[in-house]
Amino acid sequence: MLGETATAKAAAACNTIMIVSYMSSCTFEEIASSCNAVRFLQIYVYKRRDITAQVVKRAEKAGFKAIVLTVDVPRLGRREADIKNKMISPQLKNFEGLFSTEVRPSKGSGVQAFASRAFDASFSWKDIEWLRSITELPILVKGILTREDALKAVEAGVDGIIVSNHGGRQLDYSPATITVLEEVVQVVRGRIPVLLDGGVRRGTDVFKALALGAQAVLIGRPIIYGLAAKGEDGVKKVIDMLKNEFEITMALSGCPTIDDITRNHVRTENERLHSML
Repeated sequence: MLGETATAKAAAACNTIMIVSYMSSCTFEEIASSCNAVRFLQIYVYKRRDITAQVVKRAEKAGFKAIVLTVDVPRLGRREADIKNKMISPQLKNFEGLFSTEVRPSKGSGVQAFASRAFDASFSWKDIEWLRSITELPILVKGILTREDALKAVEAGVDGIIVSNHGGRQLDYSPATITVLEEVVQVVRGRIPVLLDGGVRRGTDVFKALALGAQAVLIGRPIIYGLAAKGEDGVKKVIDMLKNEFEITMALSGCPTIDDITRNHVRTENERLHSML
């Protein structure tokens, strides 16, 4: 079983959402036919807009429920581990027949070479309007880290914001997402959902994110660890562990329901320093 279909089946069994990468090693249609998981599609803006349009239309036809547009990769960051290992891009089955994805550079990484050739470094907020013109699916933007960009996203008419630093792989010294979550939440003022991506390893992390105003969290690396260890069962185990830890945290914090989780349940580093003055 391929990684994406195994993950989708685990997501369906755990009643949660799977965000499918445009770089998946199996097609959107294969993932959709494997189970009844709720699926979102993650995309970038490509130099060839017709490719983006075709991918979005296929996702719609395959029953995907939303588009997640990653906006923090106008260019690929300097991923030194990938360069050292000369990482080769996996076979991108969703782009077969559209353009060649076979990139094997003599130095650097294959992913970096592919990204520089395919991604459009000139994309801007106007591309949100273009994307809206080709789909009726909700659009979430992933990669927001400041109140200024959050406000621009709201003004652009997106349906949700994902606070993300791309796993810390795009830019050295970018802030941890949990440290900027609250300023994004405050400027959005409940007009659209705000989700948190990055650094979620325990159920307590989920609790903290919700206390600071997130409606949900995204889980990346832990899912990959579970998938690598035990396939579909490993992914389910990871999700169950996080759920159980989260429920224990709620119980020990006096929160019978998610609505009972409030800002008063967490203290940030700034508040800790202030209390010492």
